[in-house]
Amino acid sequence: MRGEEIFARALNRERLSREEAYWLWEEAPLERLAITADQVRRAVVPNPDVVTWQIDRNVNITNVCISGCKFCNFHCKPHEVEREFITTLEEYRSKIDRMLELGGDQLLLQGGLHPKLGVEFYEELFRELKRMYPMVRLHALGAPEVAHVAKVSGISTRQALERLVAAGLDSLPGAGAEILVERVRKYISPAKPSVEQWLEVMHEAHQMNLPTSATMMYGHVETPRERVDHLLAIRDLQARCPEGNWGFIAFIPWIFRSDGTRLEREGVVTNFSPLEYVRIIAVSRLILNNIRNIQASWLTVGKSTAQLALHSGANDMGSIMIEENVVSSAGAHNSFDAEGIQKAIQEAGFEPRLRDQLYQERVYQVGKA
Repeated sequence: MRGEEIFARALNRERLSREEAYWLWEEAPLERLAITADQVRRAVVPNPDVVTWQIDRNVNITNVCISGCKFCNFHCKPHEVEREFITTLEEYRSKIDRMLELGGDQLLLQGGLHPKLGVEFYEELFRELKRMYPMVRLHALGAPEVAHVAKVSGISTRQALERLVAAGLDSLPGAGAEILVERVRKYISPAKPSVEQWLEVMHEAHQMNLPTSATMMYGHVETPRERVDHLLAIRDLQARCPEGNWGFIAFIPWIFRSDGTRLEREGVVTNFSPLEYVRIIAVSRLILNNIRNIQASWLTVGKSTAQLALHSGANDMGSIMIEENVVSSAGAHNSFDAEGIQKAIQEAGFEPRLRDQLYQERVYQVGKA
């Protein structure tokens, strides 16, 4: 009866214990997991027949980074002057204009841990982008970047967040979470801010009512139980969010891609299983009882697996990602345009609906934000 009791508690969106969460991953039949997760999805989303999607552009502020992540081919060290760049305002203008032509409304800005860029640089950048394009949302940086900017600037992470929000930051991505277990983090991202710092920055964002998302990069050196520990850390942090504040709006799991990475050279390679991804989506839906939106990462798992995920707890297909460099540089080569992502959603049996970062409905109009 133990399994039946756990499924009943999950279906009622009760807070599962750590041992119950481990059982879901290790012992629960996949078909039952997927069915239960789909039932929960149908109960919590506004319209169970709808799957949402988004149009945004991922622009890298710089490729200079000192975190030493073994899964990233995109970054360069500060001394690699022939490779380094900082995106110019003219380049932003060109990229944003093209995004607007395609109907996008948001920039996902990520930069890495540049040793010389403090909070003043990002304040100036955000203010200028908002001056040029006041209608464009800035979904920017991530908890490790905020912690790094604060350290470089000699201020607290709360002060850094407050200054960035005042300059135009609209929401904070879940970037840099990877697996929220210190053993894993020290191995794959030796110089990145700690798990504790990631959680603290996100908690401060939640206290400020700054909308955030959460992610998980799985499939490298973590154990299955450490994946579950990651989900529990996300759930428990969301439980600390002040009532009525945004907190984590969505959760996005995606698989590590190994092509050409340092991890691959150390013998850690991508071992993708569609059924394992379905299990991750379903378990995420049942453990994360306080997060409404679960996104299927079509970029890393492909169209057919993402479609399966929509019947296993996911309710969102994410963005068409007009530009993406980091994951693509490690072997993720799937792509969608606006028509393609809508067709994929329809093929899965759902009605596609364009949304913004806050999961509010938008009208799809090419050439307008």
